[in-house]
Amino acid sequence: MLSSSGRRLDVSQPFVDAMLPGGHRLHVVLDGISRGFAAVNIRKFVARAHSLDDLVALGTLDGPSAAFLDASVRAGLNIIVSGGTQAGKTTLLNCLTASIPGSQRLVSAEEVFELKTGHPDWVAMQTRQAGLEGTGEIDLRTLVKEALRMRPSRIIIGEVRAAECLDLLLALNAGLPGMASIHANSARQALVKLCTLPLLAGDNIGSRFVVPTVAASVDLVVHTGLDADGSRAVREIVAVTGRVENGLIESEPVFVRRSGVLERGHGVPLRRDAFERAGVDLDEVLGVGRWAP
Repeated sequence: MLSSSGRRLDVSQPFVDAMLPGGHRLHVVLDGISRGFAAVNIRKFVARAHSLDDLVALGTLDGPSAAFLDASVRAGLNIIVSGGTQAGKTTLLNCLTASIPGSQRLVSAEEVFELKTGHPDWVAMQTRQAGLEGTGEIDLRTLVKEALRMRPSRIIIGEVRAAECLDLLLALNAGLPGMASIHANSARQALVKLCTLPLLAGDNIGSRFVVPTVAASVDLVVHTGLDADGSRAVREIVAVTGRVENGLIESEPVFVRRSGVLERGHGVPLRRDAFERAGVDLDEVLGVGRWAP
């Protein structure tokens, strides 16, 4: 199974995370680390959604929220997709990338290839583990830095887990539109985690720098969840206001799911000028006077 991945599994490297030839995700833990047997896990991706319209058909989104997200992507807003394990973050991220104009250059970086998009100008990169000599490792931080040298119009990070969050924020703060996913229990917790992960980059990185940077760099957080019946649905879409109060980033709900329905909140993206430059009437997309409470 690992023959086509270029990754190894042995006593010195008892874990492996790789992609199978069919596109499925493989993770193995050798006996001795796991108790009594080698734990082989295969995540099979049954991609039934390739666009935001597909998510509407599946009930993950509704028409107004999908139209808003499509307009936000075309306008170049920075979007973070949050959720728990198996909540559909990667699928949602794939569907969001389908709204990126084909004239733009997309560069993505992941630990293991998971993103799939039909974008005509797309460069996909994944990390590499160290060789037998303990050298040659390429981590996600390196890929993010290299992505910035590839003339990207957009940057996509499959999932931020550690110090690479700092490099992503620096790229977004420099005006490069981007998207990423993150494990979190809510949109607010996703913002908190975005403020703590960069601190892993070193002792010289402090919250006094990170928190305002997150507030200025992130435009939207889309939180998705897994229901008890196994269905996946977007729970909330929040807009970051850019304001920080007592060390916490303020946000406003654009859409919130109540009683199984995504209802329009009072939030509005801060960068309305981005919609204007993209030729999008934000008031029309949000249905002001029709959806607003």
